[in-house]
Amino acid sequence: MRVLLQRVTRASVTVGEETVGSIGPGLVVFLGVGAGDTEADARLLADKLLHLRIFADDASKFNRSALDTRAGILVVSQFTLYADARKGRRPSFTEAAPPALAESLYNRVVELLRASGLTVASGRFAAHMRVELVNDGPVTIWLDSRA
Repeated sequence: MRVLLQRVTRASVTVGEETVGSIGPGLVVFLGVGAGDTEADARLLADKLLHLRIFADDASKFNRSALDTRAGILVVSQFTLYADARKGRRPSFTEAAPPALAESLYNRVVELLRASGLTVASGRFAAHMRVELVNDGPVTIWLDSRA
């Protein structure tokens, strides 16, 4: 699994004219599922997202996690994180998981994050979405369960 994580002051995701998820201060998680990903990858990334210390303490050091700050989390499915543009002019997505597996593991990550008690919102899997966010810092981090 791959995650592009952004710390935000606020974020929302809209499908058509409907806002399907929004948060205040917290994390936007763009989540891509790879062809070989499993439940173990979902658990690893959910744990990392909850405990990664990327929020400032009183000394402005990255010492606080989403759990410490009670941050909101907005999870958005993003198969394009598996784009391979090394050849030609059109990206290939052959490393992305098939939709059924991807949706199942995407939902599992959301479920694991919600079990923490934090406010967790999500986009709509496989929908055309508009994501609005205000990056805080900016802080943007790449995570890969295989790295």
